[in-house]
Amino acid sequence: MRRALLLPLGLLVVIYCLFPFFWTVVTALKPPQEVFSLPIRYLPKALSAENFVEVFHKRPFSRYIFNSLIVATGGTLLTLVLASLVAFRLRYMPVQRALSFQRWLLMGAIVPPTLLVIPIFVVIKALGLINNPLGLILSYCFLNLPFGVWMLYAAFSRIPKELDEAAMIDGFSWGGILLRIILPLSRAALAVSAALIFIFCWNEFLIALTLMPDQNRYTVPVGISMLSGASIYEIPWGQINAAVTLTTLPVILTVALLERWIVEGLTAGAIKG
Repeated sequence: MRRALLLPLGLLVVIYCLFPFFWTVVTALKPPQEVFSLPIRYLPKALSAENFVEVFHKRPFSRYIFNSLIVATGGTLLTLVLASLVAFRLRYMPVQRALSFQRWLLMGAIVPPTLLVIPIFVVIKALGLINNPLGLILSYCFLNLPFGVWMLYAAFSRIPKELDEAAMIDGFSWGGILLRIILPLSRAALAVSAALIFIFCWNEFLIALTLMPDQNRYTVPVGISMLSGASIYEIPWGQINAAVTLTTLPVILTVALLERWIVEGLTAGAIKG
């Protein structure tokens, strides 16, 4: 009886979660004149790619996608590299000192990124990295590093230290132990961290708008916010939905590619032994 009730309830939850994305895709595929038609048409009479064409025609949207890929990929990789080094060092510290260090990191992570916009801007401007992707990559690394260290330290600490000792007897350096033993055994945690950090970097808006005011340097969220119609009173919803549909695809692809390790990471420890 309980399973019979859970199935329709689960389907309702799935429909509720997926309907906004479904509506975004449907609106993107409608001809412009159907977007505002009354009564509302839930499915277009004929599929149209006009909104997608207009997105690339009115704005250098391919450039925005390229900028976002550079920033999100760079921010994710840099964060994982630094987080791996810090977590590896914490692995050999006394447990209480490591936990105390993590608490300080998490206290910094609690601060909303919105409150850090001005300090980040001041630092990046002093470094001369305004309108430079490196400035945005460093900012995203700074914001995501506490989360990355927390995730990877939890994974690293579950690996028996006897493996390290055996590797050192075989002549491995500390770098070799990290690259050839610790990281391969922590691929699930790395996948989960990479997916979540990439999504944050891809979707972040306010810091990207602040540090990259040049239109040619816009990332995707900033580029979408700047889409406008023929006048300030016209909002091109069809084009906006087309842009959102296009920019959701890299996130879906990232999660799909890392699905196996994400599931492994989320279920780690669920089965005893």
